[in-house]
Amino acid sequence: MTVTLNISPRATDVAADEIRAQGLVPAVLYGPKEAPTPVSLNAKEFERVFKTAGETTIIILKGVGEDKETLVKDVQFHPVTDVPLHADFYCIEKGKKVTVAIPLEFEGTAPAEKAGHILVKTVHEVEIEVAPAELPQHLIVDISKLIEVGDHILAKDIILPKSAELQIDPEEIIVSVTAFVEEKVEAAPVAEVAAPAAPAPESN
Repeated sequence: MTVTLNISPRATDVAADEIRAQGLVPAVLYGPKEAPTPVSLNAKEFERVFKTAGETTIIILKGVGEDKETLVKDVQFHPVTDVPLHADFYCIEKGKKVTVAIPLEFEGTAPAEKAGHILVKTVHEVEIEVAPAELPQHLIVDISKLIEVGDHILAKDIILPKSAELQIDPEEIIVSVTAFVEEKVEAAPVAEVAAPAAPAPESN
């Protein structure tokens, strides 16, 4: 899957706020064979594309020299409005693999969970090196294999594209089953009631 974005060269002597006031997002593209180049792009168009593409889809940038295959490496958002303020694009070198952190998608129903046990998901994305043409948006983890307490899925069990290689420990546990233990609620100790003091003898 690839998407396209139009970009324009950006003058470095123009303030970023002035660029944003025009409905644009200041950005920079760079790569192993691409000198850092300041650019700008339509803010609404970028928001729309980034929501679907994220950081795991190739984005073809048009408008500055030859078309450039890129990945979004970083986006800065406004802390209140969540509007994108700046974006970094990494230019992919032709014929080279890329290293990307791919989110995991847990699919299926775990019999262990239906039996009342707990699934502990310790990893939610894995880093792989992969050919750009086979770059996945996510990787599937089939939890239907988890039947009993102690069952687990390792990084090496995840099905990868043919060109992909794991960049994390293959033995790392992705998800495991632990027993559900109900906490016992201890009864609050009953406070002892002091016996009433004997009345003092009356003096004559």
